[in-house]
Amino acid sequence: MTTYRLGIDIGGTFTDFCLLDEKVGGITVLKIPSTPANPEEAVFNGLRQLISEHAVDPSNIEYFIHGTTLAVNTIIQRRGVRTALLVTKGFRDVLNIGRHRIPDVYNFHTDVPAPLVPRSQVYEIPERCLGDGTILRPVDEAAVCDAVRTIVASGVEAVAICFLHSYRNGSNEERAQAIVEREAPDLYISVSSNIWPQMREYERAMAAVMNAYIGQPMRHYFRVLDTGVRSLGVTVPVLSTKSNGGVMPASEAGARPVETLLSGPAAGVIGAAFLGTASGFDRLITFDMGGTSADVAVIEGVPLYSTESQVGDFPVIMPAVDVTSIGAGGGSIAWTDSSRVLKVGPESAGATPGPACYGLGGQAATVTDAYVKLGIINPKRFLGGRVPLDPDLAEAAIERLGSQIGLDSRAAAEAVLRVATSQMYSALIPLLARKGISYEDYTLLAFGGGGPCHAFMLAHDVGIGRVLVPLHPGILCAAGSLAANVRKDLVHTIHRRLGHGEATIATIEQALKQLSSEGEAWLGDLGLTFLERTLEWSTEMRYVGQSFELTVPVDAADLADRTGQALRARFHRIYEQVYGYVDEIAELEVLDVHVTAIGVNPRPRLARLPKKKGPQPEPSVHRREIYLEGRSWPADVYQRAELPVDYVFSGPAIVEQYDTTVFVTPGFRVRVDDYGNLIGEADHAI
Repeated sequence: MTTYRLGIDIGGTFTDFCLLDEKVGGITVLKIPSTPANPEEAVFNGLRQLISEHAVDPSNIEYFIHGTTLAVNTIIQRRGVRTALLVTKGFRDVLNIGRHRIPDVYNFHTDVPAPLVPRSQVYEIPERCLGDGTILRPVDEAAVCDAVRTIVASGVEAVAICFLHSYRNGSNEERAQAIVEREAPDLYISVSSNIWPQMREYERAMAAVMNAYIGQPMRHYFRVLDTGVRSLGVTVPVLSTKSNGGVMPASEAGARPVETLLSGPAAGVIGAAFLGTASGFDRLITFDMGGTSADVAVIEGVPLYSTESQVGDFPVIMPAVDVTSIGAGGGSIAWTDSSRVLKVGPESAGATPGPACYGLGGQAATVTDAYVKLGIINPKRFLGGRVPLDPDLAEAAIERLGSQIGLDSRAAAEAVLRVATSQMYSALIPLLARKGISYEDYTLLAFGGGGPCHAFMLAHDVGIGRVLVPLHPGILCAAGSLAANVRKDLVHTIHRRLGHGEATIATIEQALKQLSSEGEAWLGDLGLTFLERTLEWSTEMRYVGQSFELTVPVDAADLADRTGQALRARFHRIYEQVYGYVDEIAELEVLDVHVTAIGVNPRPRLARLPKKKGPQPEPSVHRREIYLEGRSWPADVYQRAELPVDYVFSGPAIVEQYDTTVFVTPGFRVRVDDYGNLIGEADHAI
């Protein structure tokens, strides 16, 4: 009996399916247009197609996992439910004050983003917990009841609760939650001490507010999704990817949807790390270009993580795979500002109406239209010919744009790609510098529907000498979810100076044991089977007086040194790597203790391509004229499925496949490895 693992990624333009045959490691790839109004419908449509066209028995799917952009898009587009916030009396303006930061410090007329909860829906509750966790004043229950009556009367559907110092002691928040549940059981409730009990009142409040803001629609979505896939014959639990690159049951994702905000991009990075390690490349810069944006991440054997993510206008303090958006996607719209300067993005044509060449009513020129005009994308073979493009519509859109900037259609199309690439360059270089990354030592791994089309252009401009394109790059986010483990992050704030020696180490040790126990219990309660269970320990540390901290891994040997010198040495090694210097005599402080509980899932099997003995058959190749660098070039065009192991070719070249188009620019020489990856090496120093 053939059994399968199914990974799904719901993007803004396409929904991707990766169906893995567990016995032989073969992969079935499917991309269908997303249905933004009802994202679950794209999942159902894809399942039906797999069942009808590929004879898949849904009862043989033994692992079903998906990621979605629904949560993050709901916040970015501000389409969540009306939400109220309960705060400690005297702190009503916590969301309005924030961190006193404005989007553009050089613009006197910039607008400060409006909070998700208006001040009129923030309710002050008399209560007080001290910084050491002592309850100075219990919750005023009458005040909570009064607030709930007003909240219900105003049509609010969700409530977030964030009291001062609840990261130390959440009992007042829990009491307020019980009262709200009793008085208004239909309200969706989000409590900061349950979502992320970490010091920093504003960020903790934002986590609770975002969870409440998207909670109702996400809970409904997960319920509809679960019911729908079961009606189609899937019997296994529905799992969801998380921002931290892990996995959680859909039932829990409905209660804690804030943990899924960056799940799609995170899954892609997890897949890239798995693929890179298997292929012998552990130092990677990932380049994920989809329909809406281009995202990058850094992998050094494992992905880098961050607690300083940004979703729309708001910070997310919870741990997430460190993914940064650096530019336009394939659907990003090209336009001119008031000075007739060409811009690309951030607005996207999305799936509907899509780029002009889709023929669905889009009029504006996009990056994809530029690819078509320049001959890079064959309009008759887009998605294997399932979605034929109209080159005349692309031409008309590009011509309209060109008339605004005084260029003919070919020059205007190339200008669109150059502007998009320059935007990526100008964002990527300082980003890597801040992370202490010497990009010359890294491989650019391209995926997403547009990544392989643009990666060689970006690598050339940046100076990256190697590009890796996976066998199925267009669905790597979906495939990456199959390589993800179950993960849960737990945090405890201690805020102690390391110089206090044994007392601080003892406090760290006690917090780690407590969080480890909670993590192990969580893994046990899921009812899932793992290859093994592991715990990762870390602390957040900084020099006393600094505003930001670094994540420092901790192990038993560090705790055995009760003077704290071993932990101090760890911090200095990491600090020097990031900033290039250390202060040996400055005092350190430990803010938080983190534990990540991990349930290790079986890794998908990567199938190697068959390697025949003797002379290899030459793949079919034809030539197509492309326009690049201000002139026409003859480019060799290959079909990806025909490229044998060890085959070598040079740019300019185009490799066509179902889920993407690979464009190799002049100056790169490409080899096919055992897994079918395309490894592009610069012919000379670039």
